Order: sequence, then C-alpha cells, then structure tokens
Amino acid sequence: MNHIPQSITNLINQFAKLPGIGQKTASRLTYYLLRKSGQDVLDFGQAMTNLKKNLISCSRCHNYANQDPCSICQDPKRDPQTICVIEQPLDIIAVEKTGFKGHYHVLHGALAPIEGIGPEHLTLENLKNKVNNNDMFELIIATNPNLEGEATAIYIQNMLSDQNIKITRLAFGLPMGIDLEYTDEITLTKAFEGRK
Repeated sequence: MNHIPQSITNLINQFAKLPGIGQKTASRLTYYLLRKSGQDVLDFGQAMTNLKKNLISCSRCHNYANQDPCSICQDPKRDPQTICVIEQPLDIIAVEKTGFKGHYHVLHGALAPIEGIGPEHLTLENLKNKVNNNDMFELIIATNPNLEGEATAIYIQNMLSDQNIKITRLAFGLPMGIDLEYTDEITLTKAFEGRK
C-alpha cells in the first residue's frame, strides 16, 4: 500500500479492526468518507471522539447510559419483578423489539475459560446481590445459544439455586420458514426438548 497516502491507510486499518469488517469493506468505508463533504467527515469524527465521553454504566443494570440509573431502570411502567439477563448491551435492542417490559442485567460477556474470562470478569456478583436484595418473581436468562452462553446460563442457575425465584431460559428451536431437512442436529434437538 505504498502508493496510498498514509492517512487513508491508517483509517482503513482502523476500520479493519472492527468485528465483521475485512480489508475490502474497510477500504470501501474509507473511500466513502473521502467522497463526503468536509463537514460530514468532521461530524463523523466528532461522533467517534465523543462516543465514550458522556457514557456511564448504569449502577442497576450495567447498560450504557447518560444518567444513573438509566432510563429503562427509572421507567415506572416496567415490571421490577422480572429481570432479563443478557450478555451485551446490544442485546437490549433485540429484546426490546419483542415488547419485553421488565428490567435487564447486562453481564458484559460470557464465561469463556479458554479465553481467560471467568465469573470475576462478569457482573455476576452484582446479579447475585440484585436477586438477594429484591422481591423478584422471574429471572430470564437470555445468553447466546453457544457453548459460552450455555455455560454462563448453567453457572447462573447454580449460583442462584438457593433463591426462591423462578429461573427460566429462552427457548431454542426452529426459525420460522425453515425446512426440517436443512436444520442442524443441535437446533432440531433443542426444538424437540422445548416442544409445547
């Protein structure tokens, strides 16, 4: 890339560090910004610079917020007896689309011993304290349906087994519109286990 100006190469390399962005997409994004007006590029840069400046972690749910507690935790219309445990703040967007009206607890990851991520790296102790100090009815574990998510769900269930609360796990199974012949064995097994 010697024939490409260093500022362009630098931005391509920064974009390529993002998840799901390869060199080709990073190049497209960089050259897209070059076609934009100077003000658009400045606004984009300012948004990047300010991204973390005004954000805090909500002391109740550990979501990113501008205030503590966050707007979800302050909302009196939400059910305080139902808490949905998720891995990342981004998961809130997906769950909110379902019409869920309870509260959240963000773990900021999942157990992954091979990567050195143990219980102490997550907000599990805060979750335990939250359950101990609240009059809860249901804890919904909505971790990802992979090895790490399953391990985290089992860990949470064991950690809270002595509590008098209902602990549920999101059901897994077949997506709408799929043919059985194209379904993998694990998904089909989970669908049979979770049948109604």
